Amino acid sequence: MLLPAKAEVARQLDQYRAWERLLVADPADRAVRMHFENTAYPLCVLMGESTARAAADTAERYLRPRTTRRPRPAPRAVRSSPDVRPTPDPRGSRHA
Repeated sequence: MLLPAKAEVARQLDQYRAWERLLVADPADRAVRMHFENTAYPLCVLMGESTARAAADTAERYLRPRTTRRPRPAPRAVRSSPDVRPTPDPRGSRHA
């Protein structure tokens, strides 16, 4: 699968967020709303999402630095209870 350039995704996301802040500050401004909606489309196309909110969330996850996964620790050996004694070998034990 082809992935978009991270620099382009970051640029589109920055534009989207900037116009979003302006729209929140003045929701009645038609010019701001038009610019905001115009920034949503390329972000949706880049991220393969049908809504601007989903595209912004996907872009943020895509741009988030990946952390290296630490290997899981090996499972600890189960200690037997002090009341449990090993079963003797029916053949007897032979030590050299």
